[in-house]
Amino acid sequence: MSTVNGGISYWYANEGIPDPREPLPGDATADVCIVGGGYTGLWTAYYLKKAVPFLNITVLEAKFCGYGASGRNGGWLYNGIAGRDRYAKLHGHDAAVRLQQAMNDTVTEVISTAAAENIDADIHHGGVLEVAYTPAQLSRLKHFHAAEIAFGEKERTLHGARETAERVRVTGAVGSTWTPHGARLHPVKLLKGLAAAVENLGVTIHESTPVTEIKPKHAVTPYGTVRAPYILRCTEGFTAGLKGQRRTWLPMNSSMIVTEPIPASVWENIGWDGRETLGDMAHAYMYAQRTADDRIALGGRGVPYRYGSRTDNDGRTQPATIQALREILVRFFPTAAGVPIAHAWSGVLGVPRDWCSTVALDRSTGIGWAGGYVGSGVATTNLAARTLRDLIQQDSGQGGPTDLTTLPWVDHKVRKWEPEPFRWLGVQAMYAAYRTADRREASGRTAETDPIARYADRIAGRH
Repeated sequence: MSTVNGGISYWYANEGIPDPREPLPGDATADVCIVGGGYTGLWTAYYLKKAVPFLNITVLEAKFCGYGASGRNGGWLYNGIAGRDRYAKLHGHDAAVRLQQAMNDTVTEVISTAAAENIDADIHHGGVLEVAYTPAQLSRLKHFHAAEIAFGEKERTLHGARETAERVRVTGAVGSTWTPHGARLHPVKLLKGLAAAVENLGVTIHESTPVTEIKPKHAVTPYGTVRAPYILRCTEGFTAGLKGQRRTWLPMNSSMIVTEPIPASVWENIGWDGRETLGDMAHAYMYAQRTADDRIALGGRGVPYRYGSRTDNDGRTQPATIQALREILVRFFPTAAGVPIAHAWSGVLGVPRDWCSTVALDRSTGIGWAGGYVGSGVATTNLAARTLRDLIQQDSGQGGPTDLTTLPWVDHKVRKWEPEPFRWLGVQAMYAAYRTADRREASGRTAETDPIARYADRIAGRH
């Protein structure tokens, strides 16, 4: 059985490409124009329209809703947010704790909103399990666990090898940490349900309408210009395609595979009855879920970055990347070695130069933005959308500061990425170093993080 390569994602192959919505018919006006029809844009439209029903809101999408990361991700609805440690340094520990608590609450918010809107997205609230299978990974896992506790995650638990195996039998796992603040879901089912809910509220969505430039009160497309007091950039990994935004966020590639349905006899060996989302403590880390139809969907970094911030067309990924992800699958679960890989695909996520997610509204221009989620966007998009709602209501005089508008990631500024070829060389060197560090740690040479990985962190700007 051959592996389907590309075609956007398995999630779309499973659920079907949506019927196309009409493109923008010409010049138009709105109260709020949202650029990007992924999770950020659709959640923002949803919360704004619910808060102020009379608003005229238009969403412009270059391809179709969910074409980008929202339709290609690993289905991890969890409480991770990129940049929390940096925000603690900039704004103090208590501010970062508030941000983390907001993310914890966001997992519940998405689940409850999906239920309220009758969106069946295969959501299973099983938490997040992250495992270690080398001495160095175990050391990092213990530090990570302690840090999460310090940021207010009192429900988090630490497990040894036996307790880990009782949840999921990952070969060689020596420990794990688990948090209840996570759930597995089908990304496209959530996306389609959210888009339908937004349209039912009266929001206009135009697809096949690429925005080429965002200016104060103007979103420019080949079909016409939408004029609005507020223009919101919700384009994540595709931001580099906008005029003047080439170096704003780096479009980092992530790739995934999904197996054919796994026989019950194999599941008896693997366990995973709690259907937790599953990750590890490698530097070039993996992420996985047990799907509703009993497949394993697993992802990680393949070719991390295309020269010139280019993005793919249909999610096609390199055969070497597919093989590398399959090797991770078999390394974790040897009894799954005979299960064919049904589908492989890739997508891009947005990475700021300091690896910090941000949400902002420039009150002088009416231009807002949210993103730079660094792969943690399934939940973070929801928090960003509610924050954009509050920022717009505050700016328009319909509300004052809220708990969300005072979180430390609001209005965070970050420098641009280096020009080419330095941008490409830096990313290639960073991931080559991470992979080398993982190999050295797997050999058991050290029980601490390999120095090469610390060097890669400095290249990345994470520390």
